[in-house]
Amino acid sequence: QVQLAESGGGVVQAGGSLRLSCAASGRSFSAYAIGWFRQALGKEREFVAAVKWNDGTTTYADVVKGRFTISRDNTKNTVYLQMDDLKFEDTARYYCAVQDRPSPWSSIPSRVGARYDSWGQGTQVTVSS
Repeated sequence: QVQLAESGGGVVQAGGSLRLSCAASGRSFSAYAIGWFRQALGKEREFVAAVKWNDGTTTYADVVKGRFTISRDNTKNTVYLQMDDLKFEDTARYYCAVQDRPSPWSSIPSRVGARYDSWGQGTQVTVSS
C-alpha cells in the first residue's frame, strides 16, 4: 500500500508562488504516474498536472499551463508542483495521487481521477486577491 503525504500549502497573495511536495512511501514503491488534483469549496475535483514516473513525461490542465510546473525526484520518491503567478481561482485543496497502471488507450498520464489508485490527504492553498 502506498502512502502519500502532501506539504507546502499555505496562504499567498495573487501573483505569488508556492511549491507543493508529494512524498510517496510504502514497501517497494512504484507507479506509472503521479498526478495533482484540486478541489475548491463547492466545486468538483479537477485535474491539475501529472508526471510519468519512469521518463518524466508531463501533462497539464489548460488553466495552469505556463504557470505550474510538475517535476519528480525518483531518488526521493517525491513529486513537486511549482505554482507561479497564482490567481484567486487557484484557491483549493490540492491532492496528489498515484496511477498504478497506464490507460490502455493512452501513452500519457490520465486526467481522470478515477484512474488513480492511491490518494493523499491534501494540502490547502489559499490565494488572496
